[in-house]
Amino acid sequence: MVYKGGAPIAEVVRSGFVEGLHRGSIVLLDARGDVAYAAGDIDGPVFPRSANKPLQAVGMLRAGLPLPAPADLAIAAASHWGEPFHIARVRRILVGAGLTETDLACPRDLPVDAAARAAVIATGGGATRLLMNCSGKHATMLATCVAAGWSTSDYLDPGHPLQKEIARTVNDMVGEPIAATGVDGCGAPLFAFSLTALARSFAALVSAEPGSNERAVADAMRANPEQVAGTRGHDTRFMRAVPGMLSKVGAEGVWAMAIPGVGALAVKIDDGARRAALPVAVEGLARLGVTGDELSKAGEAILYGRGVPVGAVRATLP
Repeated sequence: MVYKGGAPIAEVVRSGFVEGLHRGSIVLLDARGDVAYAAGDIDGPVFPRSANKPLQAVGMLRAGLPLPAPADLAIAAASHWGEPFHIARVRRILVGAGLTETDLACPRDLPVDAAARAAVIATGGGATRLLMNCSGKHATMLATCVAAGWSTSDYLDPGHPLQKEIARTVNDMVGEPIAATGVDGCGAPLFAFSLTALARSFAALVSAEPGSNERAVADAMRANPEQVAGTRGHDTRFMRAVPGMLSKVGAEGVWAMAIPGVGALAVKIDDGARRAALPVAVEGLARLGVTGDELSKAGEAILYGRGVPVGAVRATLP
């Protein structure tokens, strides 16, 4: 099975004129886990990209990851913005495992956060592995290997015991076979499955029993959203706006959310544009009965002309 592509679910409106369309797919699950609404292809496999991270974090816990603080677990599932508090926490995780930045196998990068990036450049710094937005996941993968007595030099190899356990965990949580295994932008193994399975896994995270590995990840992310996506990231804003929400974006226009007792959703924009995922996700939440001014503001995708708002990307779900 392959992903067949989605339906027109967002339009780009500038000065009252529709200048473009975004195609994609979305699935909404109700509180029982049944499909309440769908558009596009919700059964074909997609790479969830960083929306995969909470599931990977559960796999690390199952493999014996020892983390003393929920914020450490939150950054394990994060696409952090490279702000000073992110870097300090990732460094502490490495030091606690007897490791250094040189043990990280993620690529070098500059912070996502503009102010943090400018500060690095202003002091003569450059791209490093520690600053890369996936360094929290990589540091905790390494810490898991140290705790389990596994090798660290090859921790990203799909045949490594850590990655095998993560693959088993993902397979278990999504409830369907992994359709393909690829390499994510950070170098870690990446698994393909359907949007329905992605939404289902997020619903499982927020509805899991207290004390379980799944609930530990969901609770850590919700209690520490700034570790997940920085002080200004979309996941941070959405989790602050809606009590109990779990939210995680992924590259290529992927987004997954879940709210206990309400439901879950997963979005994929075919051309990879996050600007379209924003209003589509907000419309999806509205169809689940979740609305609010702060949520609407967090989901705005405004278009500008000469620095002045002149339009927006808006959802057009069938």
